This record gives sequence, C-alpha cells and structure tokens, in this order.
Amino acid sequence: MGSSACGEKKVVLLSVGEGEGESRLDAFLASKLQGISRMRIQGLIKAGLVTVEGRPQKASFRVKAGQRILVEIPPPPEGELRPEEIPLEVVYEDEDLLVVNKPPGLVVHPGAGRSSGTLVNALLAYAPEIATVGSPLRPGIVHRLDKDTSGLLVVARNDESYHSLSAQIKERKVARTYLALVHGDLTQEAGTIEAPIGRHRQFRRRMAVVPTGRRAITHYRVLERFGEYTFVEVSLETGRTHQIRVHFSHIGHPVVGDPVYGRRRNPLGLARQALHAYKLSLRHPRTGEPMEFTAPPPRDLEEALERLRSPRLPQGQAGIG
Repeated sequence: MGSSACGEKKVVLLSVGEGEGESRLDAFLASKLQGISRMRIQGLIKAGLVTVEGRPQKASFRVKAGQRILVEIPPPPEGELRPEEIPLEVVYEDEDLLVVNKPPGLVVHPGAGRSSGTLVNALLAYAPEIATVGSPLRPGIVHRLDKDTSGLLVVARNDESYHSLSAQIKERKVARTYLALVHGDLTQEAGTIEAPIGRHRQFRRRMAVVPTGRRAITHYRVLERFGEYTFVEVSLETGRTHQIRVHFSHIGHPVVGDPVYGRRRNPLGLARQALHAYKLSLRHPRTGEPMEFTAPPPRDLEEALERLRSPRLPQGQAGIG
C-alpha cells in the first residue's frame, strides 16, 4: 500500500493480493483503510473517489487479485469520528475484544453536540479496526456507562464479537456488578428493588419510576455501614438507563454525589456520583470460555470511603467480596 498527500487530500494506492480476490470493494477497502468507517468508504465510492484499474466501480464490485485500486480521501467532514490519543486503561485484550476500565468524566460515545473527547475516539486510536464494527457513531460499543460512572466496559473488535456480545447482553448472560455509596442507613442486609423505569413526565431528559415504564430489577447487598451512608454491591437483572441511580433515589437512598437524582448536600466532596462498575462476567465470543474481570474503585471513591472509615466515624466490618 502506498499513499501521498495531495494538498489536504490523501491519496492511497492499494494492490489486491493473492487470496483477497472476490471480496466486495467496500469490504476490501474497510480491511485496508484503518480508522475509516465502512459507511464513509461507501460514500467515497459513490462520489467516484475510488477507481479500480482507473475506472470507478460500485461498492458491490468484486475485486480480483492483482488489481490496483486508487482511493482519494478528502479531509473528514465536520462531526465525523476521529482517532484521539486519549489514555486508556486496558484490563484485557485479544483479537476479538477489549475490556477497559473507564475513568469518571469520560463520555463513552459521541452524541448531540459532541464528536470528540470520548472513549470511542480513544478506542479508534488504540484499535482502528473497530471503526467498521457496529454502529458508525458507536463503533465496537455493546453497552455503556454514564459519563460520571467509572468502571469496566467490554468492546468488540470485529463483527462476530459484536453480534455475540450484543446477544449475550440482550439475553442477560453478561453479569455487571457495581459498587455504590448511598445516602442513609439501609435497613436490610440485602434486597431487591423492582420498579418500572421510563422517561420523567415533566423533565424528559431524566428517567423516573413510572407505572408505564419498562420492567426494572436491581439487587443489592450491604458491604459497609457508616451511619449516614451505606456502601453496597449492586447487580442488575435488567439494564435500564440510569437504573441504579433511579432505583436508589426511589427508595430514599440516592447515590452520593449524583447531581440529577441525588441530594445537594455532599460533605464527602465527590464531584460525581459514587458509582463504579467493578466486576464484569461474560463468555468469550469466539471460544465460549467464561471470563471475569474486576477493577478496584478509583481514587476519588476510595478516598471518600477512607474518610468514612476514620475512627471518628461509625464503621462496618464487611468488605468487598
């Protein structure tokens, strides 16, 4: 493969190797042009910016060994995803998937008004092959965490993994376990919150427990008690938007630091909700082997817990386990 700059336009010359013949033109280019989505490649083909032996072809054209393909790549249009060198904590990786420990404050994928500075931008720089996997604006993403929720997230590196992991999540075969610090002293050592969640009737950007909402079930067990606060382990039977935050607010024990569903009083100084996805269990998309990953709480949450464990305050005897 050769390339050259032509003003702001990039020109790439590709040769079809032995064993690569009979692939669709768009699929062949997607395998060679890392970091460029298949959707954008199809746009280049439609615009006549891709020629095979000097002639434009359709996306469905079957390439043949030995053919030379010229691709003209204009600068990405405004709003298209770009790779960005954002630090990533990779807990595990192989050719099929990545497991990352997302820090608080990092948005998972672009949305309205945001096309940069997200986990997806970081992933495109670290693993460019994900550009063609799944949704164009959420490449490789099979589940998400809120911006200010930290913890483990699995990312698909190819289409086969994407479909397998998506199916596991849909069939509730992926187990996600969280740590949360909530206001108040929970009366039970363990419990289940079952209450339907839907859009708030008045504030449409918020979720709420509403009779017409979707079925939502949250399980918890107490790890430590601090009088005015309780540290809990939480597992989800369903995966509704903001489920943990909405459910604990609904029972009168909102997550500490939650700016939407919590209390304004936050003497622990947390700048975000005290919620961390610390355990992730799934089956490998290729081998079916059970896999489990854990990540300790980040510094801000750990420091809040240490302040509560001070001898000046009541403390529990339980631990994470």
